[in-house]
Amino acid sequence: VDRFLHSYSLVAQDLPAEQLQRLQELFSSAVEEHARLLAQVQGATLVPLELESRLGSLIGRFQLYLREARAVCTQSWARFQPLRMVGGCTLIAASCLLCYVASELAAASDSFYRSCLLYPLLWGLVVAVLLGLAHAFTQEGLDLLIVSSWAAAASQLGFFWHWWSRHPKRARLAGSQPPLASVGLRQRLRAWLGLAFPMGILLFRCGAMFSDSFVVAEARVAPFLLASLVMLLVGKLHWDGRLTAPEGPKQQLLGFSSYRREIWYLLCLVAMLLICVRLSGFFHQCREEIPQCRPSLFLSPLASLRNTRAKNLFYLLCVALLAGLVYAVRSWLRHYGNLNSSDPLVLFVRWGFPLVVLCIACYWAVASSADDSLGKLQELVQVAVVAFPWAVYGLASVGLLLLLCNPMTVFAKDTRESAGSIVTPYLGVPSSEVDFLHVIPQIYKRMQESQKSRLERGSCKATVAAYGLGSVYSAALVIALTLLGFLLMLLHSERLSLAFLLLFLEAFMLLHIHTRAKGLAGDAEPFSVPWYAVISWLLAASQFFYSTGHQPIFPAIHWNAAFVGFHLDHSTNLLPAVLVGANTFASHILFAVGCPLLLLWPFVCEMPSSQKRKPKKEPREEPQEMEEHMMEMRLRESPEKFSAALLQLGLKYLFVLGTQLLACVCAAMILRRHLMVWKVFAPKFLFESLGFVVSSICLLLGISLVMRVDCAVSTWFSQLQLR
Repeated sequence: VDRFLHSYSLVAQDLPAEQLQRLQELFSSAVEEHARLLAQVQGATLVPLELESRLGSLIGRFQLYLREARAVCTQSWARFQPLRMVGGCTLIAASCLLCYVASELAAASDSFYRSCLLYPLLWGLVVAVLLGLAHAFTQEGLDLLIVSSWAAAASQLGFFWHWWSRHPKRARLAGSQPPLASVGLRQRLRAWLGLAFPMGILLFRCGAMFSDSFVVAEARVAPFLLASLVMLLVGKLHWDGRLTAPEGPKQQLLGFSSYRREIWYLLCLVAMLLICVRLSGFFHQCREEIPQCRPSLFLSPLASLRNTRAKNLFYLLCVALLAGLVYAVRSWLRHYGNLNSSDPLVLFVRWGFPLVVLCIACYWAVASSADDSLGKLQELVQVAVVAFPWAVYGLASVGLLLLLCNPMTVFAKDTRESAGSIVTPYLGVPSSEVDFLHVIPQIYKRMQESQKSRLERGSCKATVAAYGLGSVYSAALVIALTLLGFLLMLLHSERLSLAFLLLFLEAFMLLHIHTRAKGLAGDAEPFSVPWYAVISWLLAASQFFYSTGHQPIFPAIHWNAAFVGFHLDHSTNLLPAVLVGANTFASHILFAVGCPLLLLWPFVCEMPSSQKRKPKKEPREEPQEMEEHMMEMRLRESPEKFSAALLQLGLKYLFVLGTQLLACVCAAMILRRHLMVWKVFAPKFLFESLGFVVSSICLLLGISLVMRVDCAVSTWFSQLQLR
């Protein structure tokens, strides 16, 4: 200990010199006493009793030295501020409570934005300005942390004050009404039970943060909790009787219930989701605390493979996966009519996506064979290793700019009948082939118009056919997610594209399971996203943090991502930090940007609850039938509800993120003296905090993109009315 303190004091100046001098005096006097005692023992001049007492005194002096040395080091190295820690935890807890309460109030109040959000925000700004002026007049140092904390606390107090002042009014109104029957109590109990099981999973997730063993094994905990949540969802639907068809006379006579046809589709989706969860475990990274673990072979780049045949097979597989992703996205857009127009964004999806895949494939080919090239070819390879990533960066940037400038992927076709004759009159019978080529298409067009006029009833008459309007919001998000996926796959090793394929498949399964479950449950609130969907979405994000080869430890960071497109030179630390951060939090970015799909996807797929079974209709009721298939245009029927639903979804997402962050912060605070605090809890706290910041920013970007599309749709409708 003395040698370490002496060596440390030579390179660092954080230990007080006076206390180091006192420690040196204590140690020197104890060593001298030990030397004298050793000499007397060797000379046999001490009796046993005197030797025992002097040995006890010497041991006491050495123990005093160790205690003093520990006190000095603790004072300098382990300085904690418990008051600020408690204040920070209180602010995070109040923010989580605010997000939960605001998410419940968002859809229930018309003046919610002004009374519960705008005014408290102004309170916080006023407090921040007053504190800044007080520091300026007193000429004291301005602590931005203290000012921002007090501003946040003031805004939170303002929110809860407004909420509490309105809460008794609702209670009095509820008390003035007659008591409801037991049916209302049963529905309320079901609602609480429906909230209990996803919140229970979230509680288990937060409780695992307090155990170093669970933090070390979190790569297996998150998939287990996700699978448990999905299975509990199916069990709840069965418990509520949502999976069985209404009993007819035959079923009542035989005494059994038949299941709906939709249940088999739901079970297939759940099975495919569980398969994706299981397969994602093959892309794991190991920690030092698990010595028997072996990292996945998929984490190493193709250049590390010595077997040329295996390298080529993996390369072809990765390129085929990229091409398959482009084909799937374009097929989905074509299915919903979002590839019919000739706008720049649609043209980019048609031709830009294959070009991006080509650039990524060329980069992988060059990077995997860079070590095998010799001579002048080596210089060409060095240029290509930089050029192809920059081509991908440029193409992706162009695509995102086109998406922001004009996110509409709608093709409008005027179907109004012309006033004049459709077929051009001919003088006599057409005798040549050219005449027939002119007449036959017009006759076919006339037949179409005649058939359409027969189908029209009353005043309901389509004048403009809009292709892709029913999925215009989701199409923009899908295009943005595809571009982000290309960029993030470029920053990872080649074989991790398999993990990204599983990520997109699992997200697709979660969206369809959410849609089917919401339809089977008969949700009367189509603008509300249930808690289980939000929690499962975030659990998937946590799962793929580990399934893309990451761990919340510093040795597991993929530092080579900072040099994708750069030849070992950076003029600033900002750009490599962005690249490494995007590589580390790739799953957080994709799931946060795609979070609005949880609200939009049931409208795209036309929820079964909205397609009510009706008796056989009369011909005059046919237009009412046609209104059923509006898809995302149902959101345009009530813009206020749409805005409130987006806000509610964002608040729910932030609540779950904040709850996980709160658990991690509390674990780091309570276990700050734990043996594994710097090995397990502190790195986990840092990664969770950075993930929270990245997810919050990307969530805001995703919601902003939806709002940008909504503004573009409004402009499109206004231009359509002017025609």
